[in-house]
Amino acid sequence: MTKKYILGFILAFLLTGTSFLLAATGMVSKQIIIAGILIAAVAQMLVHLHFFLHLDTSSGARWNVYSLLFAFLLIAFFIGGTIWVMFTLNQRMM
Repeated sequence: MTKKYILGFILAFLLTGTSFLLAATGMVSKQIIIAGILIAAVAQMLVHLHFFLHLDTSSGARWNVYSLLFAFLLIAFFIGGTIWVMFTLNQRMM
């Protein structure tokens, strides 16, 4: 059990370091930096979900995964609805 936590910590540390090095050095183009940081952020989110929150495909964690997916759906609705309301209000005010 401790080995999984250490592996998760090392992966999270490496992904954070990668993002920092991409942003700090500026050795590559801006588009590559942005893409690299986004990829590292998604990978780090998956590392945290798997190693620290124990969300995987096992039967015990299935309901937790469903709850997380439902939360993402609600967040997408809230953000999409907010953007839609702001856009339509902007159109009505013009």
